[in-house]
Amino acid sequence: MPDRQLTLRAILTGILLGALLTPCNIYSGLKIGWSFNVSIIALLIASGFWALLDRLSLGRPLGVGEANIAQTTASSSANIISGGLVAPIPALAMLTGANPPTGQLVAWVFAVSFLGIWVAWYLRDSLILRSGLPFPTGRATAETLLELFDKSREAALRLRVLLTSMAVAGGLKWLDTGWLALPRPSLGFSLPALGKLAGLGSVSAKNLTFTLDPSLMLAGFGAIIGFRAGVSLLLGGILSWGMLGPWGLYQGFVTPGEADADAIWFAAMIEWLLWPGVALMVSAALTKLALHAYASRRKGSELRPDAAADGETWPRLLGLMVASALVVMAQVGFFGIHWLIATLAVPIAFLLAMVASRVVGETGIPPIGAIGKVSQLGTGVMAPGEMTANLIGANVAGGAAGQSADLLNDFKAGHAIGAPPRLQVVAQIFGVLTGSLIGSLVYLSLIPDPAAMLITEEWPAPAVATWKVVAETLSHGLSSVPASALWAVGIGGMIGILASILEHRRGPRWLPSMPALGLAMVIPASLSITMFFGSLVAKLLERWNPTVAQRFLIAAASGLIAGESLTGVARALVGILE
Repeated sequence: MPDRQLTLRAILTGILLGALLTPCNIYSGLKIGWSFNVSIIALLIASGFWALLDRLSLGRPLGVGEANIAQTTASSSANIISGGLVAPIPALAMLTGANPPTGQLVAWVFAVSFLGIWVAWYLRDSLILRSGLPFPTGRATAETLLELFDKSREAALRLRVLLTSMAVAGGLKWLDTGWLALPRPSLGFSLPALGKLAGLGSVSAKNLTFTLDPSLMLAGFGAIIGFRAGVSLLLGGILSWGMLGPWGLYQGFVTPGEADADAIWFAAMIEWLLWPGVALMVSAALTKLALHAYASRRKGSELRPDAAADGETWPRLLGLMVASALVVMAQVGFFGIHWLIATLAVPIAFLLAMVASRVVGETGIPPIGAIGKVSQLGTGVMAPGEMTANLIGANVAGGAAGQSADLLNDFKAGHAIGAPPRLQVVAQIFGVLTGSLIGSLVYLSLIPDPAAMLITEEWPAPAVATWKVVAETLSHGLSSVPASALWAVGIGGMIGILASILEHRRGPRWLPSMPALGLAMVIPASLSITMFFGSLVAKLLERWNPTVAQRFLIAAASGLIAGESLTGVARALVGILE
């Protein structure tokens, strides 16, 4: 393995790729509340670019260590949305009426993400070196990294597939948003207007968001999340928008929208449907956290740093203390939060990030939403009625957990090639700096007026809706929540708990994914349908030709996501300039 790793060109390559890919996650996060890991995309593009320069005699190929540094920088930049840009920050802006100033937003997002870097380094020895957790995303990145330097022709083919799918999805999105809008046909059914809706005529499929969305980005997400999650999304969409929603409309506890067959009632109906959706997601995630913690305790404590592992315990602890102090000062200075509440948010964030990192190590799925809700509940108890403290305190936990999980995945990949962790920490810091700046500027450009633009058909922003409603509820007390919503929370929470216990004991094979089922309740049914079709196509390809699917499926799906989201950001910015 080459000695050169933390080179200027590796860092600059990662910064440029991070600046390119960060807007993708901002866009998709505001659209469907999900993001994607860009490590493999960054590896393919970085290695392909420098290989092309080598063929043109304009440079030399990246070494394996340099490629690892480049992807670490790029992935930390794109993962900046865990710093609050698609959930607590816009939720707070909707409640206060305005986004934070640009400089303040950049500094805040950097501070909470910076804390996650030091949490990850503190946990690296116990979660990667001693417990040997699989960290599926990190392992896949490591396999891709090693393969790139063993099979250069294969890497070139994957890069071509990725770039081709990017061009197709980007071109279709440009056409759809510019010259010729693609059709979004309704599924065609209608329901009678009974009960409280008597006199409205009928309830159309379009009212209930059952349309076909021609989004290749959503199809790409479906291909990546897998068939089980895709089917769960479809079931959740039918259950919520096709059964619970109409029943609530008839009973009167779900509010209808405009009395027009072509109107979409998403914004009105989501105010009730998010309660069972959030309860299902949070209860399932928290139950998994508890089960994993219990299993860890039975195996022995694995959450202590190994002082002798790399001789760098004191730098890690010093960095953790500096990052913690920055977060406390930012809470007090930027948002006027009491110093005691601001200080208590840090150990809560550390503990929750520690647990979330272990879940990521075992499952590959970061439970950022659930982590945020737990922190919101804790802050609600300590500072009742203070919505700013509620959202910002939870933002600290979510930001730390997100960057910690991302860096631990990178540590897993780096460990496979013998990369020193301190070099990856430096790369992660450069990535967080890039993501904080680019991500904040993109968010502010896309959503200049959160109160008017978010939780709409164009920008469903499901994560924003859930964080906002929880903060509002905790500020007024549970007495302000309708009785029907409390029942929905109780039933959804119980289903999430029981399903997670059953999955833990018997495996997930025949059970729907509870996070996906809950997510379908807080996004339009049209999005769930398209993601299901994407997962179905991927499943059929895996059955028809497993070799082709293994070689090219992730690259093609990632290209669809990157192509449409980049074009969507570009079109939105062009619209603002016009």
